[in-house]
Amino acid sequence: MVFEKVSQMIAERIDMDAAEITMETQFDDLGLDSLDVMELLMQMEDEFGQEISIGERKITDIGGLVALIEETIQ
Repeated sequence: MVFEKVSQMIAERIDMDAAEITMETQFDDLGLDSLDVMELLMQMEDEFGQEISIGERKITDIGGLVALIEETIQ
């Protein structure tokens, strides 16, 4: 469920097919920088209704972002 929402949000943001996004997809490969990732996190906080703190983590791929969200909302 989380992966599907994340991939759909990203796909809409960069105008691509969500089916092309996998857990291993790197943000760099999608043309997303750290500011884009922070904006996505804020959007996902609204979607999931919880604050998501990235802390000192360096998240570089979709799988890392999904894991962070799943840890937060459980």
